[in-house]
Amino acid sequence: MEYSKEFKAALSNFSSIEKDRLIFRLLKKDKLLSKKLYFELIDTETTDQKRSQMEDIIEEKVLFASKYITNPKYFLVLIRKISAEITEHIKVTTDKFGEVSLHLFLINRILDQNSQLNHQRFDAVYKLYIYIINKAIKALLTIQKLDEDYWIEFDEQLSEMEDKIQNNRYLQKLCINNSFDIRWLKSDRIPENLDLIIKEIKSQGFLK
Repeated sequence: MEYSKEFKAALSNFSSIEKDRLIFRLLKKDKLLSKKLYFELIDTETTDQKRSQMEDIIEEKVLFASKYITNPKYFLVLIRKISAEITEHIKVTTDKFGEVSLHLFLINRILDQNSQLNHQRFDAVYKLYIYIINKAIKALLTIQKLDEDYWIEFDEQLSEMEDKIQNNRYLQKLCINNSFDIRWLKSDRIPENLDLIIKEIKSQGFLK
């Protein structure tokens, strides 16, 4: 929405008390904005500390969710909720590094459950694995947008993911069937035109 000069001028003419009332009214309706302002203005914890806390939350919640692996639909619901918490963390802290590292961390914690996942039927884990592949693709595309100095810090997580995929028969099969090359799981091997490659793959009905 575009705001006219007249509208901006009218807002500027509000008294301090009127502005305070308006701000608090808006913050009550926008909890995310409220958390973001709190973090930026008075929170004593740094982005790194918040990210570390998120890792603990992810580990704990994936472990809890793993109790429901035999109920694939509910397991995926729980995983999506964890991902939503990561998204909120990113929006509150503007944590660009965490946007990649936390999603890679989530994927690796899910695949820590390979011993259980490998006992599930293919049709039961299909949606979960497509979800994981798409998350991995999004992480790779985000890595490309970051300074190359950060890339090496992601490679350990990417290497861990590659190993876990190779130890998951159905996920490995789905990567192949959906033209996702696990050799891309290294920062300097990500194709420069990955966005176009993925667009073409999806146009053929894959990754869905």
